[in-house]
Amino acid sequence: MGSLGPAPTLEACLERIERVDPQAYARTRNHLLGAVTGLSPWITHGMVTLREVAALLHRRHRLEVQHKLVFELGWRAYFRHVWAHRKGGIRASLHPGPLPDSAYASRLPPDIREARCGVPAVDQAIRTLYSTGLLHNHARMWLASYVVHLRRIHWRAGADWMIGHLLDGDLASNHLSWQWVAGTASRKPYLFNAENVARYAPREWWSPASAIDRSYAELETIARGAAPTAPPASPPYAQPAAPPASLPAAPAARPGGIDEPAPASLESTPATTLPLVLEAEAVWVLHPWALRAPAPHPQGKTWTVVGCLPHEAMGQHAWSARRLAWVSEALRNQARHLYRSFDDLADAVQPGRMIGTWAEPHLSPFLGARITGFEERPLFAPVARRCDSFSRWWTVATTNIRTLEELLDST
Repeated sequence: MGSLGPAPTLEACLERIERVDPQAYARTRNHLLGAVTGLSPWITHGMVTLREVAALLHRRHRLEVQHKLVFELGWRAYFRHVWAHRKGGIRASLHPGPLPDSAYASRLPPDIREARCGVPAVDQAIRTLYSTGLLHNHARMWLASYVVHLRRIHWRAGADWMIGHLLDGDLASNHLSWQWVAGTASRKPYLFNAENVARYAPREWWSPASAIDRSYAELETIARGAAPTAPPASPPYAQPAAPPASLPAAPAARPGGIDEPAPASLESTPATTLPLVLEAEAVWVLHPWALRAPAPHPQGKTWTVVGCLPHEAMGQHAWSARRLAWVSEALRNQARHLYRSFDDLADAVQPGRMIGTWAEPHLSPFLGARITGFEERPLFAPVARRCDSFSRWWTVATTNIRTLEELLDST
């Protein structure tokens, strides 16, 4: 499984936020060795909200709302905006792409799953994904573009596979990003080539004379249906300037490739001793998408905090063993009792007693009538009308707002 990844604690998250350098991020974010924030696991699992991240950044940095780092927070909020309006529709193409859906294969082939497709940038990305559960956004886009446009595999097959290995897998961010690359949620397909990789990635990722060593014009024709020809041999690339950093070491491939990690068995989750009846006036539920402090106490009552690994919601996509262990540890650190379903939890709470949790679209179909979802204060004001592009949503969400401070005051 490799390492568990960043510590599943609020303290580790806050320490990471303290180290964020917005100016370095703006300069180098596209480089695989760049100054990215690394906050996505804690944000995805609700240990910290976008608003809390922005507030902590504001204490140390005076950022304009148009800063690249604020944009990045905006993208996550925008994907949730699309999810709220489209709901389960984000699992299907939002509009036609370069080719009809029927032109793409529905399964990911073994050479991709085993990181032996012969394109170093793609194979390195897959090995990094398997060994760490994390992947730079630029590498995610390269991998998705190769899968969809050069291998003609449907974006949904790639998105469902990737989210099963991501420590920070978020349905909206993952599936809509794949659609953006595929051209089914954007105006045109996202394409990349070997020269782009050489500009932004370490040397071991470079891919001369491979399937991606083509001009953008040729890649465009392939994405729109032309049959690819063999790429020409290319001269070595010049060493690009890169910030001093290092990537996690990807495991070496065996001659035939590497084994894809098996998904976790949710039934193997360590059980806790559960009371048949919870003697509590009000119960607050921590869950995999909201591993943070409860809402303010209901008047005259005190929350009893419990955890839940809702298999009914988690079973919608495969979970890696690393991700299940990360979330389980975070829950055990904060809650005395850990339930495996919302139904089991509701059965343990006496009728008439309050059960609350942070609202989360992953859970909406599964909470049941007894559990109340509390809405968090957002970073961006909700946009009532559906926006089918980030630029349109951003314009509406930040109208008359110039600074991060003003954004925080606007909601």
